[in-house]
Amino acid sequence: MGFFSNIKDKIAAFTEKAVESISFKKISDGLEKTRKSFVSSLQLLLGAGRKIDDTLLDEIEAILLTADIGVTTTNKIITSLKQRVKQEKFENSDELFEILKEEILKLLIEENPDNENIYDLQVESKPHVILIVGVNGVGKTTSIGKLSYNYKNANKSVVIGAADTFRAAANEQLEIWAERAGVEIIMQPQGADPAAVAFDTVKSAQAKGKDIVIIDTAGRLHTKGNLMQELEKITRVITKLKPSGPDEVFLVLDATTGQNAIIQAQEFKKVAKLTGIILTKLDGTAKGGVVIPIVDELRIPVKFIGVGEKIDDLQVFNSVEFVEALFAK
Repeated sequence: MGFFSNIKDKIAAFTEKAVESISFKKISDGLEKTRKSFVSSLQLLLGAGRKIDDTLLDEIEAILLTADIGVTTTNKIITSLKQRVKQEKFENSDELFEILKEEILKLLIEENPDNENIYDLQVESKPHVILIVGVNGVGKTTSIGKLSYNYKNANKSVVIGAADTFRAAANEQLEIWAERAGVEIIMQPQGADPAAVAFDTVKSAQAKGKDIVIIDTAGRLHTKGNLMQELEKITRVITKLKPSGPDEVFLVLDATTGQNAIIQAQEFKKVAKLTGIILTKLDGTAKGGVVIPIVDELRIPVKFIGVGEKIDDLQVFNSVEFVEALFAK
């Protein structure tokens, strides 16, 4: 019971200070499609004054699955729900709405550290090097632009390395976003060695005392062998300049792909030491529940979520904020 008391305290503290914040509004608006399908279905089911029985729990399970929460995570939630109903002697369906919310928040809090101070990192050995990986089309380029903009707004100096040198127009697209964000970009002609771009970017950042380096990489998961070799080579040249680098490897996933995002993440885990996930396009899907199994099954923290197309629409992921926005009535 102590754990859930703590969760209730977290929810109360958040509601008091942040529920009217711009960040919360953006996330709440971004989750509108998911909320309409997922939470509305739950409210209809649980607000009918039914008694809690196996049939009701089966119907809750079906709703969780349609929200792309996945079989493994759904089973975990339903098992915990059954245990709490039995131990705490809940009887009426309307009591399950808050309990379900608590169970989902519990899963997220246990596996996803607090990202509250993510932009306040103290860079002792400059620059802080971030590799961005992900298949083509998930929103890598826009995420890099938005992330750069956010770091710059947090008074960090940023250099982007355009190391996705094989995709036509990749440099041009990234250059546009670098200009929007107001940050420097290092590029070489299409077809150049990605590792050479990474080396030049880190070297330039070191010479100029820049805080953050964000390096784009090619999104060719279907050629895993080549991708692994490329990422290993990029990592190797970075360590020549900064032995502890790269400091972060962020995987960009597209929320609209639902469970396929988890499959992609599992494949990238085989070729890269992932430290965080950027989940894009949450505003364009009713599959926003995929955040929950991503955190629960992959054991990789979600760092940022994309809730719109504007440059300031990449939001820091906060478990309490996300669940409050998802379950908003």
